[in-house]
Amino acid sequence: MNAMFRPLLSDLHDQQRHVESFKAGMRRFASGVALVTSAEDSVRAGLIATAVSSVSTSPPTLLVCVNKNSSAHGAIDRSGILCVNLLSAEDVDLVQVFSQTERRAERFASGDWRTLATGAPSLHSALVSFDCEVVERLSYGTHTIFLGAVKEVHSPEKYIDPLLYLDSAFRRVEKVDD
Repeated sequence: MNAMFRPLLSDLHDQQRHVESFKAGMRRFASGVALVTSAEDSVRAGLIATAVSSVSTSPPTLLVCVNKNSSAHGAIDRSGILCVNLLSAEDVDLVQVFSQTERRAERFASGDWRTLATGAPSLHSALVSFDCEVVERLSYGTHTIFLGAVKEVHSPEKYIDPLLYLDSAFRRVEKVDD
């Protein structure tokens, strides 16, 4: 093997330690919590994600990373639509419903849902909802990176406390100064 292409961590133990160190480091990254939804043939699907980011404002585009083993992955991939619902602190109970496989039947029974222009479900109580059409897909490791062209943005006019995830716990925002 060419020395240039030799893995940096050749020992399995070192690789596992590196992965755990990476995960521990990423737990320190405070992130908003998104409920990513889709629909395929009027069957709704959704998952909780923190790997969501804006990519561009011209055109407005979001990036969403979805594990290939997620129950919602296929629906997003095949339908080509998704909605990124940024959750409010009031929506913390939905995280458990959408995170547990055994509660899949309950997922859209809770909350106030509407169907957006693309056909994706949107949570009415969300901090903001971005209705997207998938324009690019990139398979990388265990995930697919979806680029979604934002077709519509729905947000309430009143301020809503966002839900954050940090150090394996959900948190609220506290204003530092005035």
